[in-house]
Amino acid sequence: MNLNLVRALCTASALALAAATGPAMAGPEDDTLRAAMAEEILNLDYNYTTKREYIILAQLTDATLFELDPATQEFRPSIATGYEWVNDLTLDLTLRDDVKFHDGTTLTPEDVAYTYNWIADERSESNANGVVARWLDKAEVTGPNTLRFKLKSVYPLVLRDMANRVMLRKAGTYGEGDAINRDAMANSLIATGPYKVSSFEPGTELVLERNEDFFGEKPAIKTIVVRNIPDIGTQQAELMSGGIDWIFKVPLDLAESLGQTPMATHLSGPDLRVGFMVLDAGGYTDPDGPLTNVLVRRAINHALNTPEMAEHLIGGSAEAIHAACHPAQFGCDQSVARYAYDPEKAKALLAEAGYPDGFPMEVWAYRDKAASEAIAADLTAVGIDVNLRYVKLESLNQARAAREIPAYFGTWGSGGTADTAAIARIHFDVESDRNMSGDEELAGLVLSAEQTADQEKRKEIYSEALGRIADQAYWAPLFSYSANYLVSPQLEFPLDPDGLPRLQNATWK
Repeated sequence: MNLNLVRALCTASALALAAATGPAMAGPEDDTLRAAMAEEILNLDYNYTTKREYIILAQLTDATLFELDPATQEFRPSIATGYEWVNDLTLDLTLRDDVKFHDGTTLTPEDVAYTYNWIADERSESNANGVVARWLDKAEVTGPNTLRFKLKSVYPLVLRDMANRVMLRKAGTYGEGDAINRDAMANSLIATGPYKVSSFEPGTELVLERNEDFFGEKPAIKTIVVRNIPDIGTQQAELMSGGIDWIFKVPLDLAESLGQTPMATHLSGPDLRVGFMVLDAGGYTDPDGPLTNVLVRRAINHALNTPEMAEHLIGGSAEAIHAACHPAQFGCDQSVARYAYDPEKAKALLAEAGYPDGFPMEVWAYRDKAASEAIAADLTAVGIDVNLRYVKLESLNQARAAREIPAYFGTWGSGGTADTAAIARIHFDVESDRNMSGDEELAGLVLSAEQTADQEKRKEIYSEALGRIADQAYWAPLFSYSANYLVSPQLEFPLDPDGLPRLQNATWK
């Protein structure tokens, strides 16, 4: 079907549904920002969740020890006013004395120490445990507004984890002994952030009210309502009828189409998510398979028209990438080997590798079907007989864990963290099934970067590691992603360079 026709039909359908849904409800008139999310919101405690939607909500309801400036990637004081490295394994923090939980009680160093020690304890089963337990030995109170963190080993990303991953809870929140309650904050969150929970119907609606006792700069908008609306068409209709002010994860075509109407504004900004192909260089699926040959892997890189994919299939601010990280991330060296789109070069490399007539290859994918099909088409064009297996993410994860996947198209958002560590370790750690390189020396390099406090040294290590990945073509890097939003024309919504939506920064025009 013609793309312009699709756009016209979608817009017409949304306009018709908008007309049927009644008069405007959202907006500055009642100082209530109404947002739509497709993913069900079932748990308000980010210590026990992971998805992007929960990160967005945690930014609203929680405050952390430090905060990260999205423009400079520098750490700023938040609940912690200062810190001092006593030595490589000892970190002292000083806290504000005016931070209140949403129930009116004052946050203490005991609360902070409890939270960190609990999350680091394997009994917590927290989604943040794998991050914190990696480095924390113990947190202990040292004074009325001070505490000390003792580390297991040198770990240069402590402040990053304190800024991004751990949400502070009152001492004793999750119980103890046989009375552990990991869901204590799932539905009735008591936190310290700029908004507090007014009401919550899991999977339906969350109402947040501005926290007038918030220690930091208070948000401009008084109330935020987050509604679970799974269908993108219904979201758009609600936006155009005035029932919704903000939608994210909007397909580019629809965002551009509806953004041309007077009832919606299309915003497009950067996203730290990147797309890539992982190749079985280690021979896990076939010890003597074609992908164990570096010439074949380089040929695959040359075969992919990543600039066209970025521009036409992802769109917005998406760009082709050539390193195994996002260009905005700390340590993402852009001087590594590039493989320009060159089908003839790809064919020549395949012939040199002993595959002049190509070979059959299974490629798995779970998202962005158009991009998946473009990858398959480009590889087919140079003689590789691709069997594209488009499956659900759970199926891909299971098959990858069983070492049944020779190549797959994956993506990674780094949790909004602009540091190469956020993508490197999980994909190249020796124990990760995502690591299909079979290169133990590379895994050692990646690990050593996280055991080095010297930031310049970390850059050097990541440069070496990324250079090795590129030279050996363990990946075929594809493109960065673009974040597309549809918002009410009355809403001013700033976009940050790390791609994380911060609704607390929204204002009315």
